[in-house]
Amino acid sequence: MLSALLAEPDAPRYGLDLMRLTGLPSGTLYPVLHRLRSAAWLAADWEDVDPVAAGRPARRYYRLTGEGIRAARLALAEVRALAPAERLDRGGVGPAGARAW
Repeated sequence: MLSALLAEPDAPRYGLDLMRLTGLPSGTLYPVLHRLRSAAWLAADWEDVDPVAAGRPARRYYRLTGEGIRAARLALAEVRALAPAERLDRGGVGPAGARAW
């Protein structure tokens, strides 16, 4: 989720858009969005649209805050730094290799 939001940090994203980008189902996505908002990493605003004229409900758009951008970059850097070591600890080999447990 953080990678998807950081790909274009200024671009507002709505739920279905994020589901498509991340492959996460709504039951996973929305609790994560809620936690990120609670941590002040995300801002959320409702679209100003007439649902009848648009032919769909209003969308809630999410965008990383300045703090969210900094924290997300740091969190992803930490995960990426740990990933190779954890793979080796489990007996796996790198991406070009065979096993991924």
